[in-house]
Amino acid sequence: MTIPSAHDAALGAERRSAARLLLAHPLVTSDGPHADLFPLVRRHADWLGRRFQQVLGYRLLVDTSYARLFKAGLGAGAGHRLERSTGAPFTPRAYACLALALSVLVTAPEQLLLSRLVADIKAAAADAGVELEGTGRASEKRSLVAALRRLVDWGVLTETEGSVGAAARDDGGEALITVDREIARAVVAGPLTQSLDGADLVRRAADPGFGGPRTYVRRMLVETPAVYLDELTDAERDWLRTRQRREAQAFSEILGLETEIRAEGVALVDPDDELTDLRLPGTGTVAQAALLLVGRLVDRLRPESSGHPATGGRLVVGVAIPDDLVDEVLTGIVAEYGRRSGWQRDYLDDPPALRNAVLDLLTRMRLVARAGPLRAQGHGLPAGYRETAAEGRPVTDVAGARAGTGGWALLAAAARYATHVTVGGTTGAGRDADDVQQELPL
Repeated sequence: MTIPSAHDAALGAERRSAARLLLAHPLVTSDGPHADLFPLVRRHADWLGRRFQQVLGYRLLVDTSYARLFKAGLGAGAGHRLERSTGAPFTPRAYACLALALSVLVTAPEQLLLSRLVADIKAAAADAGVELEGTGRASEKRSLVAALRRLVDWGVLTETEGSVGAAARDDGGEALITVDREIARAVVAGPLTQSLDGADLVRRAADPGFGGPRTYVRRMLVETPAVYLDELTDAERDWLRTRQRREAQAFSEILGLETEIRAEGVALVDPDDELTDLRLPGTGTVAQAALLLVGRLVDRLRPESSGHPATGGRLVVGVAIPDDLVDEVLTGIVAEYGRRSGWQRDYLDDPPALRNAVLDLLTRMRLVARAGPLRAQGHGLPAGYRETAAEGRPVTDVAGARAGTGGWALLAAAARYATHVTVGGTTGAGRDADDVQQELPL
């Protein structure tokens, strides 16, 4: 084994830091929140560009004042949503405002008044046949301000005098805005000129091109919490099973990620916990309720092993969640923890809203899923319930029949959050992830 020199180790560390930054923040500016690492991106721009293109099919543009990693997406239903400062997800109207604002800003003057920008956005909406005031002026203003604040965060807009929040005021508050047209042009990653509509844009952006299955699977690995073999096509599954050890080494060298290979699938883990936009455990009512819910569901639904796949046993990738079990368990959790833990009153007074928010988080974490074939749902929604043979190919799809009318399934990676585990014939509470994996491996 060759031991790298101090220079090689330092060079590798610098490149990993730059690559990790771009993966987590695909738009980095020289005067933004990550300005201290921007020189690293410029210093290693050529290497980064080659590696991102070779491994993930991502294009990297590095300019004197910004760097943009053009990610490709994973197709319909698999996007990483934008959120407001409150944590609430962007509404369709907010996305429309963002797109309309960008269409105006690419040719806008270097500086303009906020009122002029708002007027131009409304004019662009009228030209595109988009109705911005369909739900009332208050909703329109909130959506518009959310979009403008996101553009400020990205460095497209600078609040030279005043704030874009003035657009939400009834008194017509004003602000002076400075526009960076180059960054505005670099925001959209998909092939706009080739696309017929929004759906076509999403499809074309996710096309792995000549990279085929290997590029698409690599993108899934770095952009999602876990990849189940059950959700892959035959070509994707075959490629991953023959390459997973070599890929693990590559992801470690380039991004400093550890690869967990289990019978059900593969997950990339960041030991520094920097590269995820989802956290569990996490803070806030929804994250706390989700952690408690998934732990109790695992305790209730943990399947009995039917033997190791290598000896002809069947590997359980997911288990059906019986009708009304989520409501039953969540009601108990709220009664036990909600009031005394100071959970949000809006959620305590609206159990269906809390249920939806919790299941949404667990779905995005790939710990639960709606029942049904994956390909019909999109890669962003894991397969519901299937049993797989030793080679990982789906042999039975019984989600609809066994998940009941609720249509939810608990996936293998949820076992990480078990509150009680059995290891070597002994039972313990609150074990760490390594212990939990011995029951449901992923």
